[in-house]
Amino acid sequence: MNTQPVRHRFTARYPVAGAGLGFRRALLAELETAGADGIDFFELAPENWIGVGGPLGMRLRRFTERHPFVAHGLSLSLGGPGPLDQGLLADIKRFLDEHGIRAYTEHLSYCTDEGHLYDLMPIPFTGEAVRHVAERIRRVQDVLERPIAIENVSYYAAPGAEMPEIDFVTAVLEEADCGLLLDVNNIYVNAVNHRYDPVQFLHSLPARRVWYVHTAGHYVEAPDLRVDTHGAAVCEDVWSLLDAAYSHCGPVPTLLERDFNFPPLGALVEEVARVRDLQAAHADAARRAGGA
Repeated sequence: MNTQPVRHRFTARYPVAGAGLGFRRALLAELETAGADGIDFFELAPENWIGVGGPLGMRLRRFTERHPFVAHGLSLSLGGPGPLDQGLLADIKRFLDEHGIRAYTEHLSYCTDEGHLYDLMPIPFTGEAVRHVAERIRRVQDVLERPIAIENVSYYAAPGAEMPEIDFVTAVLEEADCGLLLDVNNIYVNAVNHRYDPVQFLHSLPARRVWYVHTAGHYVEAPDLRVDTHGAAVCEDVWSLLDAAYSHCGPVPTLLERDFNFPPLGALVEEVARVRDLQAAHADAARRAGGA
């Protein structure tokens, strides 16, 4: 029997299309009542649903059977010092298969050190960390038997950094040969907090590796400090950065994240519609340029 790891060569592809919304339990009742009109796909955190059965599990199943879903992990701790959680990986694989989830992504961060830290901690921007994280990503892909994508994360300190953030992120993508979940809000938050040009950072990322995009709101703590909360509407500066992302990558699939301070579902659908309008404008511009 062949026991060699299966290497999942990265290929540019979009697992979903259009404009989506984060699937949260707080929204479930409204989604069941109002329906999912205007929402092209959903994203969920598998850790919040693994092992959930009974009526709540059946309610989830009714959505995954009717709508495209992607999964965004919270606790795999790709940059952590300890061994990968093989039990969690097995549970994730089973969940993805059972629900027909179209893609799995995780944060480029860590959240464990002899126990869960309950936060996403920054990985030191070093060559050693690039090799450590890339090898763990490759092992995750082997276990899950599918490629994955990693998300650029917000961070508030860069302990032990030996290279710029952009060099670290791109090096991990190349070394691991994986996809990118491009979070434009995180780029904006980091650009304000660490004083760099968000558009320049964005344009330095490899567009061919982008699977889909996250956009979200954040909290303004001070003029020079933003906190990534997913608890507010998307601000105009982040909308502008999303526009720049489409100029760089094309109108790729995009998901609106909201984790608390939920407005009525209709207000979220309006934000999703604004995403779709921006995508359509870029698609139209590309068609006109192609016909010129």
